[in-house]
Amino acid sequence: MLDFAINALIPLVVIAHLVASPYTKVEESFNIQATHDILTHGIPWSNTTAFFADRYDHVSFPGSVPRTFTGALILAGLSRPLEYFVSSPEQMQIVVRAVLGLANAAALVSFRHAIDIAFGKTAGRWFILLQASQFHVMYYASRTLPNMFAFTMTTVAMRQLLLAKAVGGKSARSANRRRLALYLLTVAGVVFRSEIAILLVTETAMLVNRQRPSLMKEIIPAGLTGAAVGLLTTVSVDSFFWQQFPLWPEWVGFYYNTILGKSADWGTESASWYFLVALPRLLLNPMTIMVTLPMGISLKPLTRTSQDLLLPHLGFIAAYSLLPHKEWRFIVYSIPAFTAVASAGASWIWTRRAKSLLYYVLSNVLIITTMASFMASAGLLYVSSSNYPGGQALHRLHQLDTTPGKRVFLDNLACQTGVTKFQQVRDTWVYDKTEDPDQLLTPLFWQNFDYVIAEDPKRIIGNWPIRETISAFAGVSIRAGEDELVLNPESRVPVAWQEQYYNFASVVRREFTKGYWPVIRIQPKLYILEREHAKPKLADLPDKKLTLHM
Repeated sequence: MLDFAINALIPLVVIAHLVASPYTKVEESFNIQATHDILTHGIPWSNTTAFFADRYDHVSFPGSVPRTFTGALILAGLSRPLEYFVSSPEQMQIVVRAVLGLANAAALVSFRHAIDIAFGKTAGRWFILLQASQFHVMYYASRTLPNMFAFTMTTVAMRQLLLAKAVGGKSARSANRRRLALYLLTVAGVVFRSEIAILLVTETAMLVNRQRPSLMKEIIPAGLTGAAVGLLTTVSVDSFFWQQFPLWPEWVGFYYNTILGKSADWGTESASWYFLVALPRLLLNPMTIMVTLPMGISLKPLTRTSQDLLLPHLGFIAAYSLLPHKEWRFIVYSIPAFTAVASAGASWIWTRRAKSLLYYVLSNVLIITTMASFMASAGLLYVSSSNYPGGQALHRLHQLDTTPGKRVFLDNLACQTGVTKFQQVRDTWVYDKTEDPDQLLTPLFWQNFDYVIAEDPKRIIGNWPIRETISAFAGVSIRAGEDELVLNPESRVPVAWQEQYYNFASVVRREFTKGYWPVIRIQPKLYILEREHAKPKLADLPDKKLTLHM
């Protein structure tokens, strides 16, 4: 019963993050829009080019490179039976994301069972606690990034590899597990994220070095089968949806970003960034980084299994560090491995807390830092949930006006911060996302709309009074002014809770910290503008006789 409750923590935290922050950002837009289009419009079997051009988002907004529809197609198929239990497209977006989030949660829980066998049940319990207290994996588990589609497969592959390493490499069952793991990594790399090929190479190298798997019976069949299935899937699916044949989106993306070096246009980081910045941020708990992870690697009873699990990921991250453009999500597949080894170290401390003063102190520090990590994760969730003004603005507009036939213009910031086709809930409304600068400078263009959601009202031509202002996250102040200690009515955190927090913060600032206290700054980000119709002149009024009543 205890283990069931602990395991439930992962899906519960994932869903809590989803409910607290239901909107999406531009990085997630392709897959969430594609899932919407498949669910709403279906898949055409004739006149496909015109059908896609008329109904599907990717034709109007193709992006710099094509991306695979495979994840969206699977997600739509799994979500469709649940359509009958929701009453609006907005709710359906939450359902779609919940399906992905629960798939990733299930993969993490299944990985925990492998940790039970490799390191013991106490380590498995600590894995759940440490993983659930990390912000990024829990927050992004339900977000439709290609990395999170791949995350399910890489985590299941990691489970198979850990079981094969822990139980012994000579049995037929271990051979099947290795074969399945290599197959899953190959498919994930071919279909979703090409960088997983590096992880596949490092995992294969470790297997060859430690377990000597059969080249002809395990490695080559798994690689060939995975490549064939992955290529057949992505080329057939994506050639159809993009109306280009043959098309392998992940190869196009790899060529564009890596061979041509275009990814560097999005910014570059030092070679040490993944190790010195990204990993500490992702793992979050300082005890994980400074104590339990080093213990898990160095303690003799744990060393071999921990090294077998972790060294391929260290090699993967080191190799990927050679590319100048870096994002934490490119190495997210490695976080469960680091957390597993850290949980082995945590288990070692916990089971010896009654035998030594040092372990007693460390076990208490471990509890405190884990609780602090949950609190920090909750704070990061609050900050992140305040960062989607586009979704909040469109939702608010639907509350302000329920009349049919309205026309709404959505500017670039609105579309990048939460607006999706799931949010376009009014069938009779027109939602326009024109980006052509020439049209945006044409006065007649703006006369087509009843409302505009825009970042800068001054750039909208005509008379557009502000109907409502939408505020969002604008940074953190360490010594904020009193005017920055304000409530955020757009937040999904109840106002009463915010009031209690700010009352507490005000007392602490005044009595103890001399004005120092971290405060989340909220500033106006988007404006809901309503077109002001010209009032009729006196000469335009209908000619009526004036009747005097005595």
